[in-house]
Amino acid sequence: MYYYFDYDEPLFRPPSEAQSLIFQITIGCSQNHCTFCGMYKGKRFRVRPVAEILREIASVPQHHRSYVQRVFLADGDALVYPQAGLIQILEALAATFPNLTRIGVYASPNSLTTKNAEELAALREKKLRILYFGLESADPVTLEAVNKGFSPQRMLELCRKARQAGMKLSVTAILGLGGRERSLEHARATAAWISELSPEYFSLLTLFMRHNDDFLRSITPLSRGDILEEALEMVSHLAPQKTILRSNHVSNFLNLAGSYPKDRQRLIDEVATAIGQARRHPAWYAEIPDYREELF
Repeated sequence: MYYYFDYDEPLFRPPSEAQSLIFQITIGCSQNHCTFCGMYKGKRFRVRPVAEILREIASVPQHHRSYVQRVFLADGDALVYPQAGLIQILEALAATFPNLTRIGVYASPNSLTTKNAEELAALREKKLRILYFGLESADPVTLEAVNKGFSPQRMLELCRKARQAGMKLSVTAILGLGGRERSLEHARATAAWISELSPEYFSLLTLFMRHNDDFLRSITPLSRGDILEEALEMVSHLAPQKTILRSNHVSNFLNLAGSYPKDRQRLIDEVATAIGQARRHPAWYAEIPDYREELF
Protein backbone atom coordinates (compact mmCIF):
# COMPACT_ATOMS: atom_id res chain seq x y z
CA MET A 1 0.00 0.00 0.00
CA TYR A 2 1.39 3.39 -1.00
CA TYR A 3 1.21 6.43 1.29
CA TYR A 4 1.36 9.82 -0.37
CA PHE A 5 -1.23 11.67 1.71
CA ASP A 6 -2.12 12.57 5.27
CA TYR A 7 -4.99 10.15 5.81
CA ASP A 8 -7.75 10.69 8.32
CA GLU A 9 -6.95 7.66 10.47
CA PRO A 10 -7.95 4.96 11.03
CA LEU A 11 -7.74 3.83 7.45
CA PHE A 12 -9.15 0.44 6.48
CA ARG A 13 -8.95 -1.58 3.29
CA PRO A 14 -9.65 -5.20 2.31
CA PRO A 15 -6.73 -7.67 2.44
CA SER A 16 -6.78 -7.95 -1.36
CA GLU A 17 -6.14 -4.20 -1.69
CA ALA A 18 -2.80 -4.35 0.15
CA GLN A 19 -0.87 -3.06 -2.87
CA SER A 20 -3.45 -0.47 -3.93
CA LEU A 21 -3.10 3.28 -3.83
CA ILE A 22 -5.83 4.56 -1.52
CA PHE A 23 -7.79 7.77 -1.92
CA GLN A 24 -10.07 8.75 0.96
CA ILE A 25 -12.98 10.31 -0.93
CA THR A 26 -15.36 10.03 2.03
CA ILE A 27 -14.59 10.14 5.74
CA GLY A 28 -16.31 7.57 7.94
CA CYS A 29 -19.39 5.58 7.01
CA SER A 30 -22.83 6.86 6.02
CA GLN A 31 -24.35 3.76 7.62
CA ASN A 32 -22.54 4.05 10.96
CA HIS A 33 -25.21 2.58 13.23
CA CYS A 34 -24.41 -1.16 13.09
CA THR A 35 -23.94 -2.15 16.71
CA PHE A 36 -21.26 -4.79 16.08
CA CYS A 37 -18.98 -2.48 14.04
CA GLY A 38 -16.57 -0.01 15.60
CA MET A 39 -14.51 0.79 12.52
CA TYR A 40 -15.73 4.37 12.10
CA LYS A 41 -17.34 5.16 15.44
CA GLY A 42 -14.76 7.89 16.04
CA LYS A 43 -15.52 9.67 12.77
CA ARG A 44 -18.35 11.88 11.62
CA PHE A 45 -19.37 11.01 8.07
CA ARG A 46 -18.64 13.54 5.35
CA VAL A 47 -18.05 13.62 1.61
CA ARG A 48 -14.82 15.30 0.61
CA PRO A 49 -15.05 17.88 -2.20
CA VAL A 50 -14.13 16.74 -5.70
CA ALA A 51 -11.50 19.49 -5.97
CA GLU A 52 -9.63 18.11 -2.94
CA ILE A 53 -9.51 14.64 -4.43
CA LEU A 54 -8.37 15.90 -7.82
CA ARG A 55 -5.51 17.81 -6.14
CA GLU A 56 -4.44 14.64 -4.35
CA ILE A 57 -4.48 12.65 -7.57
CA ALA A 58 -2.40 15.32 -9.30
CA SER A 59 0.09 15.37 -6.40
CA VAL A 60 1.29 11.80 -6.95
CA PRO A 61 4.85 12.09 -8.29
CA GLN A 62 5.10 11.64 -12.04
CA HIS A 63 7.76 8.93 -11.78
CA HIS A 64 5.54 6.86 -9.46
CA ARG A 65 2.40 6.92 -11.55
CA SER A 66 3.30 4.05 -13.86
CA TYR A 67 3.59 1.71 -10.84
CA VAL A 68 -0.02 2.20 -9.79
CA GLN A 69 -2.16 -0.66 -11.12
CA ARG A 70 -4.95 -0.66 -8.57
CA VAL A 71 -6.73 2.05 -6.60
CA PHE A 72 -9.01 1.68 -3.61
CA LEU A 73 -11.50 4.38 -2.66
CA ALA A 74 -12.12 4.78 1.08
CA ASP A 75 -13.68 5.20 3.66
CA GLY A 76 -16.44 2.84 4.70
CA ASP A 77 -18.87 3.07 1.80
CA ALA A 78 -17.42 5.50 -0.69
CA LEU A 79 -19.86 4.28 -3.34
CA VAL A 80 -22.31 6.71 -1.74
CA TYR A 81 -20.31 9.56 -3.33
CA PRO A 82 -22.55 11.63 -5.66
CA GLN A 83 -22.50 10.19 -9.16
CA ALA A 84 -21.25 13.23 -11.10
CA GLY A 85 -18.37 13.81 -8.73
CA LEU A 86 -17.47 10.13 -8.65
CA ILE A 87 -17.30 10.05 -12.44
CA GLN A 88 -14.89 13.02 -12.35
CA ILE A 89 -12.68 11.23 -9.84
CA LEU A 90 -12.63 8.00 -11.84
CA GLU A 91 -11.77 9.85 -15.05
CA ALA A 92 -8.92 11.68 -13.31
CA LEU A 93 -7.56 8.41 -11.97
CA ALA A 94 -7.59 6.79 -15.41
CA ALA A 95 -5.91 9.83 -16.96
CA THR A 96 -3.21 10.02 -14.29
CA PHE A 97 -2.22 6.36 -13.91
CA PRO A 98 -1.47 4.83 -17.32
CA ASN A 99 -1.32 1.23 -16.06
CA LEU A 100 -4.44 1.37 -13.90
CA THR A 101 -6.42 -1.85 -14.28
CA ARG A 102 -9.00 -1.75 -11.49
CA ILE A 103 -10.61 0.49 -8.91
CA GLY A 104 -12.35 -0.94 -5.84
CA VAL A 105 -14.60 0.47 -3.15
CA TYR A 106 -16.52 -0.53 -0.04
CA ALA A 107 -20.25 -0.59 -0.78
CA SER A 108 -22.82 -0.67 1.99
CA PRO A 109 -26.45 -1.57 1.31
CA ASN A 110 -27.23 2.11 1.90
CA SER A 111 -24.77 3.26 -0.78
CA LEU A 112 -26.18 0.77 -3.29
CA THR A 113 -29.59 2.39 -2.91
CA THR A 114 -28.09 5.65 -4.22
CA LYS A 115 -27.14 4.23 -7.63
CA ASN A 116 -29.38 2.67 -10.27
CA ALA A 117 -28.18 -0.04 -12.63
CA GLU A 118 -27.32 2.43 -15.40
CA GLU A 119 -25.23 4.54 -13.03
CA LEU A 120 -23.38 1.49 -11.75
CA ALA A 121 -22.68 0.40 -15.33
CA ALA A 122 -21.31 3.88 -16.08
CA LEU A 123 -18.96 3.59 -13.09
CA ARG A 124 -17.79 0.20 -14.29
CA GLU A 125 -16.93 1.70 -17.68
CA LYS A 126 -14.65 4.09 -15.76
CA LYS A 127 -12.76 1.12 -14.20
CA LEU A 128 -14.66 0.85 -10.93
CA ARG A 129 -14.85 -2.92 -11.17
CA ILE A 130 -15.20 -4.45 -7.70
CA LEU A 131 -17.48 -3.71 -4.73
CA TYR A 132 -16.69 -4.99 -1.24
CA PHE A 133 -20.05 -5.65 0.38
CA GLY A 134 -20.61 -6.41 4.06
CA LEU A 135 -23.48 -8.88 4.30
CA GLU A 136 -22.42 -9.84 7.85
CA SER A 137 -25.28 -12.38 8.14
CA ALA A 138 -28.32 -13.51 6.21
CA ASP A 139 -30.20 -14.47 9.36
CA PRO A 140 -32.97 -11.84 9.79
CA VAL A 141 -32.90 -12.08 13.59
CA THR A 142 -29.16 -11.50 13.70
CA LEU A 143 -29.39 -8.59 11.26
CA GLU A 144 -32.05 -6.95 13.39
CA ALA A 145 -29.96 -7.44 16.51
CA VAL A 146 -26.96 -5.71 14.93
CA ASN A 147 -29.11 -2.90 13.51
CA LYS A 148 -27.98 -3.49 9.95
CA GLY A 149 -31.03 -1.69 8.61
CA PHE A 150 -31.63 -4.00 5.63
CA SER A 151 -33.24 -7.41 5.29
CA PRO A 152 -31.41 -10.32 3.64
CA GLN A 153 -33.81 -10.17 0.69
CA ARG A 154 -33.28 -6.45 0.15
CA MET A 155 -29.51 -6.89 0.25
CA LEU A 156 -29.81 -9.73 -2.27
CA GLU A 157 -31.78 -7.46 -4.60
CA LEU A 158 -29.19 -4.68 -4.30
CA CYS A 159 -26.31 -7.07 -4.99
CA ARG A 160 -28.10 -8.51 -8.01
CA LYS A 161 -28.46 -4.99 -9.37
CA ALA A 162 -24.70 -4.53 -9.06
CA ARG A 163 -24.01 -7.86 -10.75
CA GLN A 164 -26.35 -6.96 -13.61
CA ALA A 165 -24.32 -3.78 -14.09
CA GLY A 166 -21.19 -5.90 -14.54
CA MET A 167 -19.67 -5.28 -11.12
CA LYS A 168 -17.69 -7.95 -9.33
CA LEU A 169 -18.74 -8.52 -5.73
CA SER A 170 -16.65 -9.51 -2.75
CA VAL A 171 -19.07 -10.32 0.08
CA THR A 172 -18.10 -10.70 3.73
CA ALA A 173 -19.80 -12.48 6.61
CA ILE A 174 -18.77 -12.56 10.26
CA LEU A 175 -18.31 -15.75 12.24
CA GLY A 176 -19.74 -15.43 15.75
CA LEU A 177 -22.02 -12.52 14.92
CA GLY A 178 -25.19 -14.28 16.08
CA GLY A 179 -23.66 -15.45 19.32
CA ARG A 180 -24.35 -18.91 20.63
CA GLU A 181 -28.08 -18.16 20.49
CA ARG A 182 -28.22 -17.88 16.66
CA SER A 183 -25.07 -19.68 15.55
CA LEU A 184 -26.81 -22.41 13.57
CA GLU A 185 -29.36 -20.06 11.95
CA HIS A 186 -26.65 -17.53 11.12
CA ALA A 187 -24.42 -20.13 9.47
CA ARG A 188 -27.12 -21.83 7.43
CA ALA A 189 -28.93 -18.68 6.29
CA THR A 190 -25.68 -17.04 5.25
CA ALA A 191 -24.61 -20.12 3.30
CA ALA A 192 -27.97 -20.19 1.51
CA TRP A 193 -27.75 -16.47 0.64
CA ILE A 194 -24.25 -16.82 -0.78
CA SER A 195 -25.26 -19.94 -2.71
CA GLU A 196 -28.14 -18.04 -4.30
CA LEU A 197 -26.07 -15.02 -5.33
CA SER A 198 -22.77 -16.80 -6.15
CA PRO A 199 -20.62 -13.69 -5.84
CA GLU A 200 -17.13 -13.73 -7.32
CA TYR A 201 -15.62 -13.69 -3.83
CA PHE A 202 -16.85 -14.63 -0.36
CA SER A 203 -14.77 -13.86 2.73
CA LEU A 204 -15.17 -14.91 6.33
CA LEU A 205 -14.19 -12.63 9.19
CA THR A 206 -14.44 -13.34 12.91
CA LEU A 207 -16.23 -11.09 15.39
CA PHE A 208 -13.76 -9.19 17.55
CA MET A 209 -13.64 -6.26 19.95
CA ARG A 210 -13.52 -2.72 18.59
CA HIS A 211 -15.79 -0.09 20.18
CA ASN A 212 -18.61 -2.63 20.36
CA ASP A 213 -18.63 -3.66 24.03
CA ASP A 214 -22.37 -3.08 24.44
CA PHE A 215 -23.13 -5.42 21.57
CA LEU A 216 -20.77 -8.10 22.85
CA ARG A 217 -22.55 -8.01 26.21
CA SER A 218 -25.88 -8.61 24.43
CA ILE A 219 -24.87 -12.03 23.07
CA THR A 220 -23.29 -15.19 24.42
CA PRO A 221 -19.93 -15.10 22.63
CA LEU A 222 -18.58 -18.16 20.87
CA SER A 223 -15.51 -19.99 22.05
CA ARG A 224 -12.75 -20.82 19.59
CA GLY A 225 -14.23 -24.28 19.21
CA ASP A 226 -17.71 -22.85 18.66
CA ILE A 227 -16.34 -20.60 15.91
CA LEU A 228 -14.75 -23.56 14.16
CA GLU A 229 -18.03 -25.49 14.44
CA GLU A 230 -19.90 -22.52 12.97
CA ALA A 231 -17.39 -22.32 10.11
CA LEU A 232 -17.93 -26.03 9.42
CA GLU A 233 -21.69 -25.55 9.38
CA MET A 234 -21.30 -22.70 6.90
CA VAL A 235 -18.89 -24.34 4.47
CA SER A 236 -20.90 -27.59 4.61
CA HIS A 237 -24.01 -25.76 3.40
CA LEU A 238 -22.30 -23.52 0.87
CA ALA A 239 -23.00 -24.43 -2.75
CA PRO A 240 -22.32 -21.35 -4.92
CA GLN A 241 -21.05 -21.48 -8.50
CA LYS A 242 -17.73 -19.87 -9.48
CA THR A 243 -17.16 -18.30 -6.06
CA ILE A 244 -13.73 -17.97 -4.45
CA LEU A 245 -13.74 -18.39 -0.67
CA ARG A 246 -11.17 -16.66 1.51
CA SER A 247 -10.67 -16.62 5.26
CA ASN A 248 -7.49 -14.55 5.54
CA HIS A 249 -8.47 -11.53 7.63
CA VAL A 250 -6.38 -10.65 10.70
CA SER A 251 -9.36 -11.69 12.87
CA ASN A 252 -9.34 -15.29 11.58
CA PHE A 253 -7.40 -18.06 13.30
CA LEU A 254 -8.19 -20.62 10.59
CA ASN A 255 -7.15 -19.61 7.09
CA LEU A 256 -9.15 -21.07 4.24
CA ALA A 257 -8.75 -20.65 0.50
CA GLY A 258 -10.57 -22.40 -2.31
CA SER A 259 -13.01 -22.18 -5.18
CA TYR A 260 -16.58 -23.41 -5.33
CA PRO A 261 -17.71 -25.90 -6.43
CA LYS A 262 -14.29 -27.46 -7.16
CA ASP A 263 -12.82 -27.28 -3.65
CA ARG A 264 -16.00 -27.67 -1.62
CA GLN A 265 -15.16 -31.04 -0.07
CA ARG A 266 -11.54 -30.09 0.59
CA LEU A 267 -12.65 -26.99 2.50
CA ILE A 268 -15.11 -29.02 4.55
CA ASP A 269 -12.38 -31.54 5.33
CA GLU A 270 -9.92 -28.81 6.35
CA VAL A 271 -12.34 -27.31 8.86
CA ALA A 272 -13.29 -30.74 10.20
CA THR A 273 -9.61 -31.58 10.64
CA ALA A 274 -9.01 -28.31 12.48
CA ILE A 275 -11.89 -29.12 14.82
CA GLY A 276 -10.46 -32.55 15.51
CA GLN A 277 -7.08 -31.07 16.33
CA ALA A 278 -8.63 -28.35 18.50
CA ARG A 279 -10.56 -30.87 20.57
CA ARG A 280 -7.27 -32.34 21.69
CA HIS A 281 -6.63 -29.02 23.44
CA PRO A 282 -9.78 -28.53 25.56
CA ALA A 283 -8.65 -25.29 27.22
CA TRP A 284 -7.99 -23.64 23.84
CA TYR A 285 -11.20 -25.06 22.38
CA ALA A 286 -13.29 -23.58 25.21
CA GLU A 287 -11.52 -20.23 25.32
CA ILE A 288 -13.42 -17.14 24.16
CA PRO A 289 -11.09 -15.16 21.86
CA ASP A 290 -9.93 -11.87 23.32
CA TYR A 291 -8.91 -10.14 20.12
CA ARG A 292 -9.01 -6.38 20.61
CA GLU A 293 -7.72 -3.50 18.52
CA GLU A 294 -5.10 -1.69 20.57
CA LEU A 295 -4.79 1.57 18.64
CA PHE A 296 -8.31 2.35 17.49
